[in-house]
Amino acid sequence: MTSLATLPGFLIHFLVAIALLAFALTTYLRVTPHDEMALIRAGNSGAAIALAGAIIGFALPIASAFAHSVNILDAAVWAVVALLVQLLTFFAVAKLLGSGWRAAMEKGDSAGSILKAAVAIAVGMLNAACLST
Repeated sequence: MTSLATLPGFLIHFLVAIALLAFALTTYLRVTPHDEMALIRAGNSGAAIALAGAIIGFALPIASAFAHSVNILDAAVWAVVALLVQLLTFFAVAKLLGSGWRAAMEKGDSAGSILKAAVAIAVGMLNAACLST
C-alpha cells in the first residue's frame, strides 16, 4: 500500500513534535512562579485555563515549524524560539496584570487566567504565521 509508505517519516516527525511540546511544557512549568499542576489537581480552573492556553500557544508554532521547515533540526530550533517567545509573553502578561495575579489565580479567580490564555494563543498564532514567511 503506497499511502503508508511515508508512515515511518510521519512517526518520526510526530514523536519529535510531541517531545518538543513536552519539553516546552516542562520548561514552562519550571519557570512559572506557581505550581500549575498542583493547582489543577486541586480543581483550580483558572490554572487549567492559563495552562491550556500556554499549551495551545506552544503547539501552534511547533506545528508550523514542522510544516515549513526543511528538516527536523530546523523545526526543533524554531520550536525553541517559540518556547522563548511564550515565556516572554507569560512574563509580559504577568507584569501587565500586576502583583496580585498570582494570588488571584491561586484562589480560583479566572479573569487573569483567561487573559493569559488568550494572549498565549494569540502570540502562538502570530508566531506560527511568521514561521511560514
